[in-house]
Amino acid sequence: MPAPSDTRAVASDWVERFPIYYGWVILAAGTLGVIMTGPGQTFVVQAFIEHFIRDLGLSRSLVSTLYMIGTLGNAALLQILRIGHRFDRRGPRRMVLVLSVALGATCLFMGTVSGPIMLVIGFTALRFFGQGSLNLLSGTMINQWWVRRRGTMRGLSGIVTSALAMGLLPGLVRMLITAVGWRYAYAILGGALFAIMAPIGWFTFRRRPEDHGLLPDGDREEVSAERHLDHEVHFTLAEALRTPAFWILAFGIATTSMLSTGLVFHMESIVTDQGLSAAIAAAVFVPMGLVQAILRFPAGVLVDRVPVRYVIALSLVVQAVVMWLATRLASTTAAYVYGATIGVMNVAWGASSAVVWAEYFGREHLGAIGGAGMSIAIGGSALGPMVMGVARDLMGSYIPLFNLIAFLPLALAVASLLARPPRHETA
Repeated sequence: MPAPSDTRAVASDWVERFPIYYGWVILAAGTLGVIMTGPGQTFVVQAFIEHFIRDLGLSRSLVSTLYMIGTLGNAALLQILRIGHRFDRRGPRRMVLVLSVALGATCLFMGTVSGPIMLVIGFTALRFFGQGSLNLLSGTMINQWWVRRRGTMRGLSGIVTSALAMGLLPGLVRMLITAVGWRYAYAILGGALFAIMAPIGWFTFRRRPEDHGLLPDGDREEVSAERHLDHEVHFTLAEALRTPAFWILAFGIATTSMLSTGLVFHMESIVTDQGLSAAIAAAVFVPMGLVQAILRFPAGVLVDRVPVRYVIALSLVVQAVVMWLATRLASTTAAYVYGATIGVMNVAWGASSAVVWAEYFGREHLGAIGGAGMSIAIGGSALGPMVMGVARDLMGSYIPLFNLIAFLPLALAVASLLARPPRHETA
């Protein structure tokens, strides 16, 4: 395979001579990349939802449907534009620069929306450049540089992203909206992407260690190289798509994504419908982020030691518990327990989905395979907000839907336990 174009551009190779294993820089840069996808993630978008409904004169069902269309557009564009394939072939440096600038420009655009057409265009771009492309790019890059300790490293990354992105960012965005208004808040978010992510990503992002004379995990000895070669499989995307395991795990991850995205998107109304205040709804993100920060590293270590399908099944079981709790928010304590349980679910889901495609199908075509899996998960996440929003508008409550749908993750948890890693058909 020819060297990626951005690798040739750094042929002086200070990366190889870096005083510590450059994978640590990749870990930090990739973690920053995930955090900076915030404007395209539901936990930030939800802070703007009530403003869209009120200031633009739109119904909750319409805003939810527009968000679904934007999210489905994200899933489609990931495949149409072959973002994962582009990472595999060209590397991440040019991509991170383009994606950071594009996401920043989209934030500026969001500050100007005046109706449903502009809003759905903005949702599509936010989700594609943020939740889809930059997120895929950053996570795939970390997985390329770490193999034996992949789960542990993603766990370390998850501590930071849980504390800063999920735990603090929603509250900070709400404070920003209160201080300057939601339109200027979007402008500030866009400026941060221009000033922080674009230059740091361009300077630090690199495709994989082999392009710089290094081995994953910082190993240098020949015996380590042999160990990596012996244990890594290398499926193509077409081969992966022919395995039952890919589809079982993809749909399990997509179901968790669907339900959790819907719950976060409608967080304020889910909580306030049961008699609690909007302030408590915002505070739910604090225990959610705290639990994720505490458990994300142990969960990462866990997926290095047990089959990842077990952790996916666990996330689905906890998701069913979350759906049950969402109908019983009678007190502030119940709301905080609800948030903490979502945190547990997010930890199990995040730890497993972060490594599953690399563990099952290898690194050679990881961008393409991970992109396909992400598109399915994003498709699931698109349905959650719309279905929940329509259910509330039609029935006046989320509770009947939540009681009905809680059985779906339990069924998929059983299926996930049966999805063993496939044997490579060309081996």
